Amino acid sequence: MRVGVHINRFDHSGGGPALGAELAAAGAAAEAAGVSWLSVMDHYFQMEFNGGAEDPMLEAYTTLGFLAAHTSTIRLGALVTGVTYRHPGLLAKIVTSLDVLSGGRATLGIGAAWYDREHEGLGVAFPPVAERFERLEETLRICLQMWDPQDDGPFEGTHYRLAETLCVPAPVSSPRPEIMIGGSGERKTLRFVARYGDACNLFATTPEEITHKLDVLRGHCETEGRDYDEIRKTVLHTGEALTEGDFDAFVRDVGRYTKLGIDTVILSPSVGEPAAWIERSAAPVVQRLAELD
Repeated sequence: MRVGVHINRFDHSGGGPALGAELAAAGAAAEAAGVSWLSVMDHYFQMEFNGGAEDPMLEAYTTLGFLAAHTSTIRLGALVTGVTYRHPGLLAKIVTSLDVLSGGRATLGIGAAWYDREHEGLGVAFPPVAERFERLEETLRICLQMWDPQDDGPFEGTHYRLAETLCVPAPVSSPRPEIMIGGSGERKTLRFVARYGDACNLFATTPEEITHKLDVLRGHCETEGRDYDEIRKTVLHTGEALTEGDFDAFVRDVGRYTKLGIDTVILSPSVGEPAAWIERSAAPVVQRLAELD
C-alpha cells in the first residue's frame, strides 16, 4: 500500500504570504517521508463543509506547477478537476505542460463537477448533471486524442468541436499522463473508469462499500473488454486516527482496504499547515503500510 497526501486547505496562520513557503515545505516533507502522491483540490471557492467559500482557495494547476518546481519524485495531480472548469483542449494542454515541466509526474484527475455556488459566483456555466457527464466523456476523448501522436485532426462532439487537436510538446509520460477519474457513481462514473481511466478514486467509507464499488467496476470492465487489473485503485481517507496519534488503529483500518486490491490510500488532513502534519502524522506510517499484504 502506497501513501498519498491531498492538500485541501489553505488557511495558513500566516495568511496568503505564508502559503508559498508552506507548500514548498509540504512537498519536501512528503518526499522525505516516501509519500508517492501529492494532490490539491480543484475548486474556485473553498467547499462549504471545509470552511466555506470565504476561506482561502488557490487555483489548482498554478499550485501544482509550483509544487513541481519544489519536488522531484512525487506524482502530482488535482483531486479532481471539474469538467466544467476549463475547456477540454486547454485542460489537455495544461496537464501536458505540468507533465513536461515535472519530468513526467502529472496525473489528470477529473470528475463531473458538483459545486454550484462557485460556478454561479464566478459566472461559469453549470449545466444539469446529465450534460456534465456528457461533457466529461467528450473531455476524456479529447484528452486521449490530443495525447495520441498519430491523431491531431478535428474532434466533433455534441458539446465541443476542435478543428485541430495539436499538443506540442508532447507529454513526457509514456504513453501519456495517467487519467484518474474521481467518484463512485455506478452507472456512469465507474463505467467511464473502465472505458477511459487508468485509475479510480473512491472515498474510504467502509470495506464493504468499497468491495461493492469494485465489483461494479469489474462488471463494467467485463462489458468494455478491459483488464480490471490494469486500473489503479485508490481511496481518499480523512486520516483522523493519524491526527489523533493512533498509528496502530490507522494501519489496521487501511489493512482492510489493502486486501481489496487498493493501491494507494490518499490522506486528506483538514489542516492549513500540512508540512508539519506530514512529518508528524503521515511519515510514521508510510513504511508500515508499504509492508502490508
